[in-house]
Amino acid sequence: MNYPYPLLAREGWLFVAIAALVAFIVQGFSPWLAVPFWLLFFFVLQFFRDPPRSIAGIGDGSGSVVAPADGRVVAVEETEDPYLKRQAVKVSIFMNVFDVHSNRSPVDGEVRAVWYNPGKFVNAALDKASSENERCATHLEGANGQDVTCVQVAGLIARRILNYAEPGMKFTRGQRYGFIRFGSRVDVYLPPDADVRVSLGDKVYASSTLLAEFAKVNHA
Repeated sequence: MNYPYPLLAREGWLFVAIAALVAFIVQGFSPWLAVPFWLLFFFVLQFFRDPPRSIAGIGDGSGSVVAPADGRVVAVEETEDPYLKRQAVKVSIFMNVFDVHSNRSPVDGEVRAVWYNPGKFVNAALDKASSENERCATHLEGANGQDVTCVQVAGLIARRILNYAEPGMKFTRGQRYGFIRFGSRVDVYLPPDADVRVSLGDKVYASSTLLAEFAKVNHA
């Protein structure tokens, strides 16, 4: 899904139109009564903003991993990748309702698999959200053979994960591949020897923040 995105994500066009229409209708009856509806309209408008981004990376970028989402880093830990059944370093990014919710590929690579798991909608800032919430995982094989699992996790308010990736598709770093509506989380599982460049509590931006570099390149 690599069409030239405008400043407003197409996933939000309907929501923005409905919010604007309701505000206009109420405005016709009472300008004062319409104030909260206009505030709602501006909230929806800012939620679905989708600005262009620069792409972080060093050299040709084949060893670079960029942030797949805007938000704050809430976990950097060694754990098991539950999808590829391997040891990994997990970096988790929590998106609040004021962050941009467009999701982008963290690496140059090919989609090997996509898994969807239904689940709960607990607060996405909690660790248990990674294993209990509704989620959609995308396995990307990097340009030099590195495996990266990128997991979109629904949150307390988020009720819709949109993932446009399909096995066989090829992405470049920063290419848009999905969207999550209204607050959520993205987990990135990296090889254990990846050199993570962010720390707990850091604010990151999709595509333009360097998340990690591969310490070793595993040739196929």
